[in-house]
Amino acid sequence: MSELDRLKEGGQGSVRPSASEAELEWAAAREALSEVEVPDGLKDNMALFLRLVRKVLGEYDSDLRATFDALLVDTIKANSYEPGTNEVEMNAFRDAVRIIDSLPVEKATLVMRAFAAYFHLANVCEENYRVGSLRARESAISTSEREDTINDLTVAYRQLVDECGTGKAMALLDRLEFHPVFTAHPTEARRKAVEGKIRRIAGLLEERPRLGGASLAENERRMLQEIDALFRTSPIGIKKPTPVEEADTVIDIFDNTLFDMVPEVYRRFDDWELGEKAGTVPPICPAFFHPGSWIGSDRDGNPNVTAKVSRKVSEKFRVHMLETLTDATQVTGRNITLDAASTKPSSELLNLWSHQVEMSESLTKRAQDVSASELHRAVMIVMANRLRATITRTADVMYANAEEYVADLMVVQRSLAKAGAVRTAYGPVQNLIWQAQTFGFHLVEMEFRQHSLVHSRALEDIRAHGRWGERGELAPMTREVLDTFRAIGSIQRKNGVKAARRYIISFTQSAQNVADVYELARLAFAHEEDVPTLDVIPLFEQVEDLENAIDTLNEVIELPDVQRRLRQTGRRLEVMLGYSDSSKDAGPTSATLVLHATQARIAKWAEENNIDLVLMHGRGGAVGRGGGPANRAVLSQPKGSVNCHFKLTEQGEVIFARYGDPTLARRHVESVAGATLLQSSPSIEYVNTETTAKYADVATALDRASRERYLDLLNSEGFAEWFGVVTPLAEIGLMPIGSRPAKRGLGAKSLADLRTIPWIFSWSQARTNLAAWYGLGSACESFGDLARLKEAYAEWPLFTTFVDNIEMSLAKTDDRIAQMYLDLADRPDLNEKVLDEMRLTRKWVLAITGNEWPLQSRRVLGPVIRMRLPFVNVLSLAQVRALDTLRNKGEALTPEERERFIYLILCTVSGVSAGLQNTG
Repeated sequence: MSELDRLKEGGQGSVRPSASEAELEWAAAREALSEVEVPDGLKDNMALFLRLVRKVLGEYDSDLRATFDALLVDTIKANSYEPGTNEVEMNAFRDAVRIIDSLPVEKATLVMRAFAAYFHLANVCEENYRVGSLRARESAISTSEREDTINDLTVAYRQLVDECGTGKAMALLDRLEFHPVFTAHPTEARRKAVEGKIRRIAGLLEERPRLGGASLAENERRMLQEIDALFRTSPIGIKKPTPVEEADTVIDIFDNTLFDMVPEVYRRFDDWELGEKAGTVPPICPAFFHPGSWIGSDRDGNPNVTAKVSRKVSEKFRVHMLETLTDATQVTGRNITLDAASTKPSSELLNLWSHQVEMSESLTKRAQDVSASELHRAVMIVMANRLRATITRTADVMYANAEEYVADLMVVQRSLAKAGAVRTAYGPVQNLIWQAQTFGFHLVEMEFRQHSLVHSRALEDIRAHGRWGERGELAPMTREVLDTFRAIGSIQRKNGVKAARRYIISFTQSAQNVADVYELARLAFAHEEDVPTLDVIPLFEQVEDLENAIDTLNEVIELPDVQRRLRQTGRRLEVMLGYSDSSKDAGPTSATLVLHATQARIAKWAEENNIDLVLMHGRGGAVGRGGGPANRAVLSQPKGSVNCHFKLTEQGEVIFARYGDPTLARRHVESVAGATLLQSSPSIEYVNTETTAKYADVATALDRASRERYLDLLNSEGFAEWFGVVTPLAEIGLMPIGSRPAKRGLGAKSLADLRTIPWIFSWSQARTNLAAWYGLGSACESFGDLARLKEAYAEWPLFTTFVDNIEMSLAKTDDRIAQMYLDLADRPDLNEKVLDEMRLTRKWVLAITGNEWPLQSRRVLGPVIRMRLPFVNVLSLAQVRALDTLRNKGEALTPEERERFIYLILCTVSGVSAGLQNTG
């Protein structure tokens, strides 16, 4: 008997207490949620957290819980695949709006905080389910069946062996690089205080299946304690983080997952490929994971990132990395208790020990006192102490660079292997080698970025006032530009060239932009030998610049500074492509097609010019910024554009979604690395090349029609002002979620100067996700050939990935709520354009995919999003009603009342972000 049936029975003369109408409705809502076909384990955990949240609310205020229940009941009733299709749903939707309108702003804020807290818990449930599913799949595989694996990297390598032979496959494996670049772009809307509670709750949920009796009850008590604290903690931080504080994001991920995950990924590949020999012979998996960072070094439009800040962030990374390596070396060394009688030191190790004695008798004496006849252990202890001295930069004993440390580790490894202790040599010692090869002494490779206009203005200033300001005072920005190059030089001297050699130019439009950077670098130093080594990377992001990229690159490689670097790097050249601005300029459909065509042309150009090309993808989490599954994106790239190297930006909520849990992080790295390797296989190259040619007519037609429709909207009179009214753009700018302003600091006065993140973030909050799909519906309608589009969806990887990502975005929209946002401004003409295009796009996407409702064919994702929508809708309704008050009644509010409404909106922004997830 269901809970609803029991309550009904109780209300019909049962011995149970009579149930109120509210209880009956709540039970009906619970039953409706339970009918959504999500996996049982996930459903049970979400129901558990819903029960606990309601319990916490009841303890706080029973009336607050009643309001929470009533809103959820109405939004569940109003939730359908086609909103507004029957009177019951419309009445329920109106009831939810009436409840929100009746709430005092203080109570509304508390209710929205409760819904936001639930979304954080729902995310914990989904992460827990994904981790459990991966573990279950792996546990079902017998270690004796080496052909059966879910490791995407191993699967890709085996396919390469089958298609190319072992020699070619091994050569491609040796070239493999996966280079995620962590950025501080402000799309992670939850504060650090909230993150800590979420981590603890996740740990409690993970241990729950192993408990029973009193232990299970204690687990629930601790969950209630954390959930109560989560609800009572403001979701909005007190202040914006500084760039130095933003570096903690990377350190947190490094400590919790990356440092230990990296050798696991490499080891798992060896385990499958080497079988019983794994861990007893030299490894075959290269250290292919190379993380980078823009945090504290991306100064494009962020006045808070200065040369001084870059030095501080670099030092923070360096010290933390060396402390971590010191501890790991100390632990590993102390465990190598193999004495000389059983494991004879090699002559090479004896020479290393002699070198250490000559370097420092005090360090070696202490190590010898501890280790006696265990020379491998003694050498490792001295190495740990040398790392400690490297932190303090004690010149006599410090390591000059990470390569020197790795060389010493390899001496220890060879000695152990020669003496027969292969499991120690290729076990713990190899793990340290992999970690040092991956992270060096720098932890992440810092990449500097600045707008091309800043460089040209700085050079004009120097030419007018002299290199050192002899003919007048240099502008502060010019001094800062020069100081930046000095900071890069300082970082390289401390951490090595790899720590900071990349310099990215935003809005690159000519080879002169690249030449400017090399010239400024030289002007920053009195002596040529002090100029840092630089790889200057052009960033093409606007559609016109993407279309002119080949002409620009032809001129770039003729520059003497670039030619010199090409000789030094084996003709390796990095080029960055911006997904965000191209999408904002021309619309998501045109941007996708232009970027794909540009990649194909650059890859062909690189082959013709004997360039070892690395394309960097400036992607985000949202579909409008190139978001979606990274592995599928890799496999859909044109031939020669990946070349065994995949580099992309990772930011905000995407960082924690992909790297926050060790199991999921390992899976993500293996998946992307596998796709990066597989993309070079003849079969994948053939499919991408042939289908791109086959559907060129489709691409041309969709590009032209979608761009026309998109630009018609953007060029509407008063569009920028209208956008600021119908979305929470201004309010999002008040959120303390990043150190970078919402607009570039170069005279931002229009929509063109608005950063793409708030552009996309605002539309997702307004429940239209316009930046992800606008123009596709009209393009498909103009093309008209559904059969051809369905054929392209089935065969063309680029189109398949694009349509699937748009379908996911559409699943998170709501026509009724979108209409309420659009009604905040009196522009029925623009409202009609947006809503008509949304319906048209949904019609065509569903026709192409063959689904009746968005994500119908996705067994888990579709139902999970459908289960989330009632909760998201409550937050969205509260947000749009508060915006309506500010927009239309703001003048009647006191400053204190206005602040309370703004705080309510910010709470809903945080909650909607947690509910929709890929928002920026």
